[in-house]
Amino acid sequence: MNAYEKLLAEARGRPFAAIVGWPVEHSRSPALHGFWLREHRIDGYYGRLPVEPKTAALEALVAFLRRTPNARGCNLTLPHKIGIMPFLDRIHPDAMRIGAVNTVIKHRDGTLEGRNSDGFGFLAALREGVPDWKAAAGPVVVLGAGGAARAVVASLIDAGVPELRLINRTQSSAVELGLAFTPNDGRQIAIERWEERAAMLDGATLLVNTTSLGMKGQPPLDLDLGRLPMTAAVDDIVYVPLETPLLAAARARGQRCIDGLGMLLQQGRMGFEAWFGTKVTVSPEQRHAVAADLGA
Repeated sequence: MNAYEKLLAEARGRPFAAIVGWPVEHSRSPALHGFWLREHRIDGYYGRLPVEPKTAALEALVAFLRRTPNARGCNLTLPHKIGIMPFLDRIHPDAMRIGAVNTVIKHRDGTLEGRNSDGFGFLAALREGVPDWKAAAGPVVVLGAGGAARAVVASLIDAGVPELRLINRTQSSAVELGLAFTPNDGRQIAIERWEERAAMLDGATLLVNTTSLGMKGQPPLDLDLGRLPMTAAVDDIVYVPLETPLLAAARARGQRCIDGLGMLLQQGRMGFEAWFGTKVTVSPEQRHAVAADLGA
């Protein structure tokens, strides 16, 4: 039984969606969508679908979604958020601007639309975790320049952050990202060297880690927080583990912290509502259930 046959067997004819990636077993998306399905008594299914990072494999995924009557779409995680885009029928303007897709919606006519909910999820989780955070309050430091960083940077610029300091281990990627999102109203995105990351915390109101550093199986993020103002918040979008070394160090200093689970939960709303036709909200009970699935 291949991965597609397995998914169909698990769905048992019900409307379904899935998280697609390579690997994909680490994803907790089935736990968060499964919670909503049970909460709203929807006879649907959300599973996992491993798809190799090959052109033929992505073409096969798209063909499967189109031809399968009860398929409603999918979420995409690494490494498919960019690679899937040429094979979809259309891309939402927000996702096109970000340059990545994390949600595929299958419409009634069978066409597939790519959307991106990462920026929405990031801001919703940030505002939930730090209700008094104001975009206009001062500089924000973003570590990383990958697909998630693109969504985070776009959302921060749109929210009105006056100064963005972008830092990545490969500086050329940060330069490319900065050029893509520099606003036309005079605000600037400063590109800084990785070696200067600690110094760039001076005066920051928010620090965001979008890199994989600190994730389970990856090296920790080596960053001295000594120059970060005590009033600043620290947001790490990694959610395995929930308490990354960065967040542990920030909490020890008394900083306000936002872990990656909130973004994961909030970004899921867009897809679920489109696939299953029901408005949903993130609740403490859902967060507890997904955290328990993480073993946290």
